[in-house]
Amino acid sequence: MGKCLAGLEELFRRLEEGLTQRAVIRIVLGKYRGSDPEIQKILIRPVIIRGQECLSFVYRYSTRDVTRNFTVPEGIVEIRSLLGGEFKSAHLFSTTETVQAEITRKGTCRVSVSKATTETTSDSAHDHAKERLIDPERPFLAELGITRGNDQVLPSMSRKWKQINVFISLFQGALLASRIDRAKPVSVVDFGSGKGYLTFAVYDYLTTTLGCEARVTGVERRDDLVEFCRGVARKLRMTGMAFDSGDVTDYKSGPLQIMIALHACDTATDLALAMGIRGGAEIMLCAPCCHKEIRPQMVSPAVLKPVLQSGIHLGQEAEMVTDTLRALWLEASGYEAQVFEFISLEHTSKNKMILAVKRAHPVDPAPILKKIQALKAFYGITTHTLEKLLSS
Repeated sequence: MGKCLAGLEELFRRLEEGLTQRAVIRIVLGKYRGSDPEIQKILIRPVIIRGQECLSFVYRYSTRDVTRNFTVPEGIVEIRSLLGGEFKSAHLFSTTETVQAEITRKGTCRVSVSKATTETTSDSAHDHAKERLIDPERPFLAELGITRGNDQVLPSMSRKWKQINVFISLFQGALLASRIDRAKPVSVVDFGSGKGYLTFAVYDYLTTTLGCEARVTGVERRDDLVEFCRGVARKLRMTGMAFDSGDVTDYKSGPLQIMIALHACDTATDLALAMGIRGGAEIMLCAPCCHKEIRPQMVSPAVLKPVLQSGIHLGQEAEMVTDTLRALWLEASGYEAQVFEFISLEHTSKNKMILAVKRAHPVDPAPILKKIQALKAFYGITTHTLEKLLSS
C-alpha cells in the first residue's frame, strides 16, 4: 500500500503543479471496477465558470454523459476519492508531459512520465484552444453521424464540424457580452433546426462547458427530423431539450432569451427578427439567405447604373441593402448589431451572419430611423417586411 500511496502522491503533485501553471489539458480516469455496468470513464478538464477556475467532470456512461463541476480544490478531493477505489488508472495530459498511473491487482501503483508529444502540445497550444468548446468525444456527435463514436470526425463531416465550432465560438462571445444571468435557466429557440447539429451543440455547451441549466427548443417543419432529434435527446437523456414541428411563420413564442434562425429564406429572417425583438430576446443569431423582397424594388441611382446593370452585381447589392436595413432596425430597437462573414466560402455559400445583442441601456432611435429612410429613398425602396412587422 505504501508504494501505491507514494505513486499516487507523485501524480497529484504533478497535477497540482500543472493546474497552478495552467498547463493541464485533461485528466482521464479509467479501468472502472465498481458495481455500475454502464459507466466507462471520467473525463476531467479545467474550465472557467463565472470567472472562477473549476474542474469539469464528465462521467461517461454507455448511453449518456453526466456533468458535474467542482472548484479546483473540491475537484482534487473528488479525484482522490475515485482513484484507487472504483477507478484503477489515470492519465494526466499537460502541455509539458503525460503522466500515467495504474494500480495493479496487488495494490501497487505504477507511475510513468513522458514528455508531451508534438500532437499533445499542438492540441493545447492551438487546436485545443480552438476546439475545446465542444469535446469531439461527446456522444451527441456520434448519434448525429459527425464522429465514429470517439473523437474521430468523419471526413465527410469535416465542414459541418468546422461550422459547429465556429458557431459555438460566436455563441460564446455573444453570451458573455449579454445581460443573461447564467445562474438561472437559459432558454434558447432554434428555428429551422434541421438535424439538430447546432441545437445539440448549444445545449451541450451550456450544460457541459458552462454548467448551466438550459432549456433548448428546436423548431423544424420536417416531421421526420423532429422525431429523429427527439429520439437522440431521449437516448442521451438530455432532459432540457425539446423539438417541435413548425416554423417561424406559425410558431407561437412567448418571452425569448436567445433566438437562432439560420438560413431562414427571404422574409422568414424578418419574421424571426421581429419575433425576437417583440419577445425581448437578449441575443439573436440569424444567417439570412434568398434575399428576394428588396431586389425588384430597387431603382439604380444614376451614378450606380453602370455597376448595377449586371444581374450578379444587382443581386449582391440587394443582399447588402437588405441586411443593412435589418441591422439598422435592430440598432433602433435597442440592440448592438453586426453583419459579418460566418464562415469562409469554402465551407458554405451561405456564409453571412447577423448577430444582435441587447444593449444594457437604450439609445435614441431617431438618428437611426433617419438613416433607414435615407437609404430607402436612395434606392427607391417602398416595402420592407421587418419595418412593416415592427410598425404593426
